[in-house]
Amino acid sequence: MTKKKRVAIIGASGYAGAEVVRIISGHPHVTLTLLTSRQYAGKPYDSVFPALRGRIDLSCELFVPDDAIQKADIFYLALPHKAAMGVAVPLISAGKKVIDLSADFRFKNQQTYESYYQPHEAPDLLKDAVYGLCEVNQHLIAKTNLVGNPGCYPTSILLPLIPLLKEKMIESSGIIADSKSGVSGAGRSPSLGTLFCEVNEGFKAYKVAEHRHAPEMNESLSLATDEDVQIMFVPHLVPMSRGIVSTIYVRTQSNENKLLDCLHAAYDHCPFIRVLPEGQFPNAAHVRGTNYCDIGVKYASQQGLAVIVSTIDNLIKGAAGQAVQNMNIMMGFSETDGIDTIPFPI
Repeated sequence: MTKKKRVAIIGASGYAGAEVVRIISGHPHVTLTLLTSRQYAGKPYDSVFPALRGRIDLSCELFVPDDAIQKADIFYLALPHKAAMGVAVPLISAGKKVIDLSADFRFKNQQTYESYYQPHEAPDLLKDAVYGLCEVNQHLIAKTNLVGNPGCYPTSILLPLIPLLKEKMIESSGIIADSKSGVSGAGRSPSLGTLFCEVNEGFKAYKVAEHRHAPEMNESLSLATDEDVQIMFVPHLVPMSRGIVSTIYVRTQSNENKLLDCLHAAYDHCPFIRVLPEGQFPNAAHVRGTNYCDIGVKYASQQGLAVIVSTIDNLIKGAAGQAVQNMNIMMGFSETDGIDTIPFPI
């Protein structure tokens, strides 16, 4: 029997970190050996997340690089932006596999990252880091030790757009992405804007045309198409715990059949992309708790526009599930190992 690889989750007490813990605990080829959290150091993990009682017998520890390197082969960094880059350096130097769920290694252009975040403390690693959009960059992910796991909004928007732009099925100018996300996208740290009374029965746009996921999408689309692509991105907060629905408006003269054929050609071999039949559109409830991305298309001939609707679970395909999918590709496991979850029917 092949010895299981050892996995550490650095920053295991946030929503994304907890989802990685949940998924890895049922993975056939790896085992959890280290969970870190400054806030909960010394506490049993199942006291932080009681739903995992009887499934996780580890306690949270402080991150000590030399000790951590001895305890695991694969590291998930579920840390805030900037914190992750400093942690990644000693791990990569030690030859470990690293999947970073922050934005620190999502950009190839250091200046773009620093314009929207902060000075980068590990710029030498950017050239080797791979943007972990699994269905698009699989061949690069398989060869790297460092993956920058994509943001949740970008995952929902890039997956339908990249094949259509590559095949010149849609115009690269004038793209509008209108996205709605559940509250878990804001993270687990308490804040006024995510209190129940502030969110319940509300529905609002935020960070209009200035969200930090926009430059991430622009860079990825531009690299994929070899032209400058700048989209208009408007996120919204909706009163549900998890899920993203992105409605994307693009200029095109291609009808629904051509657009759907292009998406089928790109993704029919991909286990987690479901291109819906003509006339059907995604529902966030249908991907909840899964690593699926569902995509539907409508062509409005009079306006010369296509409406593309995609949906993902922001904590799974938009974070932890895609991170595990990246690990599977990096390690040569089956792409679906640990994340081949059957969706809830209701």
